[in-house]
Amino acid sequence: MHTEHTHKRAYTEQETAAYIGMSRSFLRQSRMEGHRLNRTEAPPFIKIGRAVRYLKEDLDNWLDQHRKQAHLSYGEREHA
Repeated sequence: MHTEHTHKRAYTEQETAAYIGMSRSFLRQSRMEGHRLNRTEAPPFIKIGRAVRYLKEDLDNWLDQHRKQAHLSYGEREHA
């Protein structure tokens, strides 16, 4: 019988910052403040005791949600 194992990878804050190309302070601030208007919301995270961890699958989904298609609209170009 063949069983397929799924390995979940939990990243630390430092590993997550490097993986998504954002700063650790972005992760901390967005975690503490939650979603705010005109701010990029934080990727999903988990807490194990006092440790904050990010699952690779969640980070990949979060990155995919922030992908821009072909080109920016005129209004978005002004703020980029």
